[in-house]
Amino acid sequence: MSGRVPLRAASPLGAWLLGGLWVWALGGLCGLGTAGSPGSPHPCQAPQQWEGRQVLYQQSSGRNSRALLSYDGLNQRVRVLDERKALIPCKRLFEYILLYKDGVMFQIDQATKQCSKITLTEPWDPLDIPQNSTFEDQYSIGGPQEQITVQEWSNRKSARSYETWIGIYTAKDCYPVQETFIRNYSVILSTRFFDVQLGIKDPSVFTPPSTCQTAQPEKMSEDCTW
Repeated sequence: MSGRVPLRAASPLGAWLLGGLWVWALGGLCGLGTAGSPGSPHPCQAPQQWEGRQVLYQQSSGRNSRALLSYDGLNQRVRVLDERKALIPCKRLFEYILLYKDGVMFQIDQATKQCSKITLTEPWDPLDIPQNSTFEDQYSIGGPQEQITVQEWSNRKSARSYETWIGIYTAKDCYPVQETFIRNYSVILSTRFFDVQLGIKDPSVFTPPSTCQTAQPEKMSEDCTW
């Protein structure tokens, strides 16, 4: 997984698994060794099945998008449900079901249940810390009596190269906190994760609705069409 690329940029997953630029730097010295260097931490194993919420920032649109997320790494599938937190004129809300073993993504309009079935062209790339990642830093988010320790990792391979991926995960249980992708020194996608709960409460969320039996092959626009 060297040179990590956003698998999720295969249509909307790039806009939901990676977003929201705010990298905390609240102390500690920056570690510049690779994951295999003596004395440096090794990448932890992120949970393979969990649900939570996320906020995505996407440079191309300049927008922050909120969504509920169900992540099933064991079966290589993801479900994303747009959240409405404010009234945005002419904004359509969708549900996305990505089934990587089947190579398909379903896009469902939450209001009309209209469905699109789209081929996934990118391979599955788990939401975790690749084993060849470089340890960058360990620090605390928050303040006295209310803080959590996190580790920051990247795909930078030498002191003279620049990273194109940064992942922040909790030090204790390896929960995802933030992932950021960079291109030409600019952030293109960044996602914050929160309210994470282990397990999948209802596995049926990965089953497309009956309207997807007659799905159209084109992706629907996120904005209203007149």
